[in-house]
Amino acid sequence: MSRPALEVADIFRDHGAAWRKANAGHVSLEQLKVMSAIERCRTAELGGHVARCEACSHTLIAYNSCRNRHCPKCQGAAAREWLAERQADLLPVPYFHVVFTLPAPIADIAYQNKSVIYDLLFKAAAETTLTIAADPRHLGATIGITAVLHTWGSAMTHHPHLHMIVPGGGISPDGSRWIACRPNFFLSVRVLSRLFRRLFLDKLRAAHKTLTFFGDHAALADKNAFAAFLAPLRKAEWVVYAKEPFGGPQAVLAYLSRYTHRVAISNRRLISADATAVTFKWKDYRIEGPGRYKSMTLSTHEFIRRFLMHVLPKGFHRIRHYGLLANGTRVANIARARALLAVSPDRTPAGTDGESEPDQPHTLMKPCPCCGGRMIIIETFARGCQPKHRPTPPAPVIRIDTS
Repeated sequence: MSRPALEVADIFRDHGAAWRKANAGHVSLEQLKVMSAIERCRTAELGGHVARCEACSHTLIAYNSCRNRHCPKCQGAAAREWLAERQADLLPVPYFHVVFTLPAPIADIAYQNKSVIYDLLFKAAAETTLTIAADPRHLGATIGITAVLHTWGSAMTHHPHLHMIVPGGGISPDGSRWIACRPNFFLSVRVLSRLFRRLFLDKLRAAHKTLTFFGDHAALADKNAFAAFLAPLRKAEWVVYAKEPFGGPQAVLAYLSRYTHRVAISNRRLISADATAVTFKWKDYRIEGPGRYKSMTLSTHEFIRRFLMHVLPKGFHRIRHYGLLANGTRVANIARARALLAVSPDRTPAGTDGESEPDQPHTLMKPCPCCGGRMIIIETFARGCQPKHRPTPPAPVIRIDTS
């Protein structure tokens, strides 16, 4: 895949210093670290290696990635590694996609209390789904959940919501059988919404002492004022929806590869940038049809601000597993589910594709871009150093004038 003409890293390198100076004292350490990582990603500052083709001697230089979870360039490789680990967890059943969204008033205070409220979103949504699924009036089974937090809308505004990928069924309470949900129907979104609203608001009220409030929300530090703030939300409709089931396990993997390691904006959505503004593509979900795809132009400083508002607190896990897929018991639960579904155990060997023997030269997974031959690493260089070997210059473009 070709490199995009414009990247978030370019914007940060050109305008990041000015933005940091203009916002001194209002930028978190985590945001500064993210900016630094993205600016240095795949540059000589992080070191790298030189590879040469065995067949045609084509030589290229590859700089190391920053591997920061907010970097648009690094998430493709991270997603592939994560998906390879998850493939053994897939079951031959329909999978559903359920989304839990926080109301705008809660999103406003969530921005000032990311760790607490994002964590409550995970806990309330997971407890809701597991509770309703375990109810014999709905499914009566223990299910598995993979939940992914997104904090942005298409225009990079603050819009915290949780994507859940859920197998269409679960294991009976006594562990003796697999209980499948109805075709094309998982659980009632109305029931999910009501329980989610109650659980989240109860947990949020209990966490009031751990919250901080600034600016227009400073008055909410008072317990009674906070209770009055929450009161209308107990009557409002909360957005929970379930999409149609995926086409099969491979469709689930394709979906996960797009969602699990997504960041606020991908490089391929960027259109242009200059000294004053950045233009990018976005999707207006309020409109159906081709007209929903639009372009938006923001000032450069506003673009950077919106990108960095989605930097997660240090150590915060944005992908979590519950029920049958909980980390401590996942392997045993998947084996039990496969047995109940009469499916052969996954016997995919943990091979060593792409790995070399200790006395063999290291090779790259990608073939030579010139002839398709095997690329061998002939040199590695440390951070801040330049390689001794030079890359093969691009082939000259021969133009034929037929006029």
